[in-house]
Order: sequence, then C-alpha cells, then structure tokens
Amino acid sequence: MTKSRVLAKLRSGDFVKVAGISRVMHPWLAETVGRIGYDCIWLDLEHRPWGYDAIDPISLACRSTGIDLMARIHKAGYGDPMRALEFGANGLMVPHIRSAQEARQWVEWSRFPPLGKRGMDGAGADADYALANPREYLEHVAQEVFLVFQIEDKEAVEAIDEIADVEGFDVFFVGMGDLSLSYGVPFDFGNPILQEALERVAEAARKTGRWWGTPTGTPEHAQRIINLGGRMITAGGDHMTLLKGFQNSFEAFSSVRLPG
Repeated sequence: MTKSRVLAKLRSGDFVKVAGISRVMHPWLAETVGRIGYDCIWLDLEHRPWGYDAIDPISLACRSTGIDLMARIHKAGYGDPMRALEFGANGLMVPHIRSAQEARQWVEWSRFPPLGKRGMDGAGADADYALANPREYLEHVAQEVFLVFQIEDKEAVEAIDEIADVEGFDVFFVGMGDLSLSYGVPFDFGNPILQEALERVAEAARKTGRWWGTPTGTPEHAQRIINLGGRMITAGGDHMTLLKGFQNSFEAFSSVRLPG
C-alpha cells in the first residue's frame, strides 16, 4: 500500500511542491515528474474531459516514483471519492466547499467508519488489489489518504471557522480565481478584500492545526505563500508549460524569412 509523501512532509513541518497534469494524460509524463522530484501530481477531473478510468495508469507511474496522486474529483455524489481512491489516487481535492455541512458530507463519503461511511471493496489499487490485509488496509488509509477542501467562494470564507472545525480533512486550498469572481473583483489578486480572505483561511487553518495552500505561478509568489504559513504550492503544470513553450518557440522562429 502507498504511503503519502505529501502527509509525511507536512507532518514533518515541510512544504510540498505540486505539479499539475490534466492535458497530457500519459504515464511517461507522470513518471518523469516524479523523477524530477515533485511531491505530488494534481490531476484535474473537474475542468477536463477525463473519467475516473484515467486515474489508474497515472497512479501506476506515481507509485513507481513514490509521489502522491491528488485527484480533483467530479462533484456528483457518493461514488466520486470512493472511485478515485480505489483507482489509485491517495489524495482527494473537493472543489467549492461552501459550508461546514457540505464539508461533513464529503468527509462522510471519503472516510471509512467511524469518521465516515465510505463503502469498502478491498480489491482496488489502494488495497493492493485484495493482497492487503483488510484490517491493515483500514488502518493504512486512515493515516495515508489526505483530503483537501477548496475554498473558492465568499460564503466559504465567511464560514471558514465552522468548516475548519469539521473532523476528517487535512488541507485548505484557496482558489483565488473563483474567489475573486465571488467577491466581485475578477482577477484583481492584489485587492485587499482577497488578501483579507486569504489571511482568514490561513488563521483558521493555524488555529485548528490544518495545512493550507494555493496555486502559485512564480517562485516569488510561492515564497510569499510559504512565508504566510502556506504549505502546499503549485510549481508548474502541463497546460501552461506547453502553451508558453509553443508561444516562445513561435516567437523565436518569427525572424525566419524567405530569401530576397
């Protein structure tokens, strides 16, 4: 069974570097990212066309290099977290958590009793395809599966202390893009109202012993988040790497001309 590199680093007081993969769904890329030294792959199923069957081959590549696979799941219901975990993810990200009641529901669907009511199959990748002792498996996933709640809405920030008191999740992840829309200041990331919202999440995490993070686009931005107490940062992704790479290449070749 897979031990969580993310949880090991967070528990030791360190921070984690996350790479986004959601366009180039190939085990080669996932394995390469692991060999480079990232701690976790963020696999986005919310905004991309993939189904849960896409998790299986990527999770194999993650296990081969000892990094975690965090799936941002569909938000349809009970089967979403269970299927993602059984197919090989060992971290779950749930988008747009807006209340403590909603947070408790996702804990219930993601955790086995006594914390939750997740159903057990015991034949998935997370249980070594039924090779794991069932009791040891239950103990293992209680300690090595992490649950991330995204804070992306004004009402979530207003209820952040109540959400933080919910037992059974590990990390707040602030989605500043959607949060800026919710507050009516689209993409004005320096706006004081957004900075105050981020600080409220950070304080709620600190008071309840949670970790928190947010997407970071530059090393300077990532350092600011770490200095504020954040412990989960993004450090690149396949979409923007490809986009910028082709843009730069096209611009570099713009000097090529026909002779004469």
